[in-house]
Amino acid sequence: MLIFDAHLDLAWNAIDWNRDLLLPVAEIRRREREAGLTEKARGCNTVSFPELRRGKVATFIATLLARQVRPGLVPAFQRYDCMEAAYAAAQGQLAYYRALEKRGTLRWIKDRRDLEAHVGAWEAKEGGAQPLGFILGMEGADPVLSPEQVAEWWQAGLRIIGPAHYGVSPYAHGTGSEGGLFPRGRLLLKAMEQSGMVLDVTHLSDQSFDEALDNFGGRVLASHHNCRTLVPHQRQLTDEQIKRLLARGAVIGTALDAWMLYPGWERGKTLPEDAGVKLEAIVAHIDHVCNLAGNCDHAAIGSDLDGGFGREQSPWDLDTIADLERLPALLARRGYKEEAIKAIMYTNWLRFFREAWS
Repeated sequence: MLIFDAHLDLAWNAIDWNRDLLLPVAEIRRREREAGLTEKARGCNTVSFPELRRGKVATFIATLLARQVRPGLVPAFQRYDCMEAAYAAAQGQLAYYRALEKRGTLRWIKDRRDLEAHVGAWEAKEGGAQPLGFILGMEGADPVLSPEQVAEWWQAGLRIIGPAHYGVSPYAHGTGSEGGLFPRGRLLLKAMEQSGMVLDVTHLSDQSFDEALDNFGGRVLASHHNCRTLVPHQRQLTDEQIKRLLARGAVIGTALDAWMLYPGWERGKTLPEDAGVKLEAIVAHIDHVCNLAGNCDHAAIGSDLDGGFGREQSPWDLDTIADLERLPALLARRGYKEEAIKAIMYTNWLRFFREAWS
């Protein structure tokens, strides 16, 4: 079964972590261990292009991730003192995706015609030599120098923007902070709506979330978000937030970061095998979204498996992202039928973008 993953920080990993994602995961791990790299997430990464292909992760949202300084946050990658530097870094990440597109590794999906061509090619032969397909998103709008620049980013191929990440961005309060949109954040949303850009509510503070939905009339998604009812934390979605997203026709990608899956997990302290966090924990969050919706049309995958952590902060029975192909069996065991499983793994995201680009 094909898979659509709504959140991967590929360029960030390639450039700032200096990982050759054309290599198998095992080889990347070996190189990092031999280089004596022992900090968090080193020698235990889970994502590379061969693993995506092996797991039939045919399509994904790939990010630009370049943030201004956030005091006290780790790891200290992509932390810039000014927006101009963040802009320049994001342009470098853009160049990485362009290079891989030219190489034939990736297919850049910018509109419905691109999407249909990509899906048709993969469904016809389940991949073969077909490129992996990506839609470009931005996690944290720090590289957008002004709301007026949104049109420039659209022309460059960007299709999704999340206004904030951890802490406070130039446009909005994000995870771990309290507050809402700044005045220029409202202008950003207006420019996004005018251009056709999709809003990603992931990482918005509670107040920013409410204000964003009140001020934005375009299409909305939550690329990598889990359920606060199951794991209490401001980073997670409340039931009321989920209901607001459902009313807007959003799709919600379930993330595989272990602390978001299992209550009581402490980053840097808890080990996956000790907490018993397995892939099956994902199903509980998918279940919760489906129960609130009354159907399976809004739950999906947004793994974030390369988001600054590796196996040390993933379900303990996951070795690489290719193990996502085990999720259909876990969903079937929970009682989901084949069409519902296909929707969660792939076609919900396809429907969303078909509608957004109709």
